[in-house]
Amino acid sequence: MSIYAQTQESYKVLFYNVENLFDTYDDSLTNDEEFLPEGERFWNNHKYYSKLNNVYKVIMAVGEWNPPAIIGLCEIENWKVLHDLVNNTPLVKYEYQIIHKESPDRRGIDVGFLYRQELFKPLDEEFLAINFPNNPESKTRDIIYVKGIANNTDTLHLFVNHWPSRWGGQLESEDKRIFVASVLKSKIDSIFDSNPSSNIIVTGDFNDYPDNKSINEVLNAKQNFYTLDKNALYNLSSDLAKTKDIGSHKYQGEWGILDQIIVSGNLLLSNNKISTSFNDAYIFSADFLLEPDEGNFGFKPKRTFIGYKYNGGFSDHLPTYLILNFNK
Repeated sequence: MSIYAQTQESYKVLFYNVENLFDTYDDSLTNDEEFLPEGERFWNNHKYYSKLNNVYKVIMAVGEWNPPAIIGLCEIENWKVLHDLVNNTPLVKYEYQIIHKESPDRRGIDVGFLYRQELFKPLDEEFLAINFPNNPESKTRDIIYVKGIANNTDTLHLFVNHWPSRWGGQLESEDKRIFVASVLKSKIDSIFDSNPSSNIIVTGDFNDYPDNKSINEVLNAKQNFYTLDKNALYNLSSDLAKTKDIGSHKYQGEWGILDQIIVSGNLLLSNNKISTSFNDAYIFSADFLLEPDEGNFGFKPKRTFIGYKYNGGFSDHLPTYLILNFNK
């Protein structure tokens, strides 16, 4: 029997900004010097494998011991760290496969795509390059696009994003995120042109919020769910953004949702072969991922470093995930 014949009634799609998952080796083509044994963070094998183990713990906890079928990651250095994650932790028994390409980002951080081969069969992959027309010297991460058969049921289109940061100010950097949104929107429009009933999931750290121009206007990810158009995009994270003290990232004491899940309207139709709902998108905020937010209120994500002091935590972002249901 083919491994692709195995199915589940539902499974999870996870996105996680793991914050600086670097190996301990120098890459002469990128600025990774601070994450070396002799670097400012004294990044050694012990810290590296502790970080890998922490990411493994998150993946297993999100899956409740049935880890997500599909995982999008950002702030990973290279293919090696993905390989170590899925082969040198207990994840090895799930036989995750890797889709990755070295990005031109000057810090050397990439996006990556992992999938359990018995639950997802890739048909096509593409790395959408971002070439800023007015600033060709500026480099950022590609967008990963993967098309495949989900759970031996129907075709699914997935995107993993990590848009340019707000470094230098939100307004000063906004044009870059707007341009990346336009590249993504063009690809999505081409998918809808081929099939208006396409099943599309867009995940990522967008470094913008659901109501910012890049997402709300350029990508046109709707926050109003009163009417459903199967070939429109709907931001399932937007309702979470309206709830106080919920977010995927905390900045200056305020929670916000930079990490979002956006889907095509067709996936919100309950009679579709693959479906989800407005209530099936979550931020994973288990206690072990948090620590007291001294100087502010409540809690904050427990990071690997606080400044340059090793903290042994996980990331400055919380994971977000989506439940997909399959109707045979």
